[in-house]
Amino acid sequence: MSDVDPHKKVWRAHRAPVQGIDVSQWQGDIDWRAVRAAGVQFAFIKATEGGDHIDPKFMQNWYAAKRAGIPRGAYHFVYWCRSAQDQARWFMRNVPRDPDALPPVLDVEWNHHSKSCPQKISRSQALAKIKILLDAMYSHTGMRPIIYTDPAFYRDVLRGELVQYPFWLRSVAAEPHEVYPGRPWAFWQFTTTGRVPGIRGDVDRNIFNGTRPAWERSIGLTQAASR
Repeated sequence: MSDVDPHKKVWRAHRAPVQGIDVSQWQGDIDWRAVRAAGVQFAFIKATEGGDHIDPKFMQNWYAAKRAGIPRGAYHFVYWCRSAQDQARWFMRNVPRDPDALPPVLDVEWNHHSKSCPQKISRSQALAKIKILLDAMYSHTGMRPIIYTDPAFYRDVLRGELVQYPFWLRSVAAEPHEVYPGRPWAFWQFTTTGRVPGIRGDVDRNIFNGTRPAWERSIGLTQAASR
């Protein structure tokens, strides 16, 4: 595994013992066995977006990653112009209940690149939607969801909030403690220009915040709790 545009301030992530990726349709057809052979130990796979979009590669990636023996979780990208109830129903309709899956992920960012839903909402409105969706994900999977976010959304909405949930933090030019001071984290997305055998082109790379034995224990606990 490598990075075509590495940032010197995130070099520690490259040496972490538990490495992973996150993928969507933009990675095309993935050779998941080659990905596993390269040392990838987990993957987060885009499943749903808003209340009416499913990633075209989700099911293919979901089952192929499992066959390759890579622990994987599904993530939902929130649209702030769509009701939380609609989005919860959409996620539950399209993401299988799988006792071997990692916890689901709620991806919360401002929708700057969306043509159909570009606006922001107030902090209180955003938190209300997030809490509804987190509860729905827990109800559907039996696992406490992970919250993925970026610096802008964290600053505007999440700072000091939802401390009972594990966080997956985007920080591609600094270590997480510099960008999210005081926030514990479970996963760190440290580059968007990673390269991994089995995937053509760039892919996001991530690490787990812990040792390999801690990772193996966390997988076992997750799977036991969902049975």
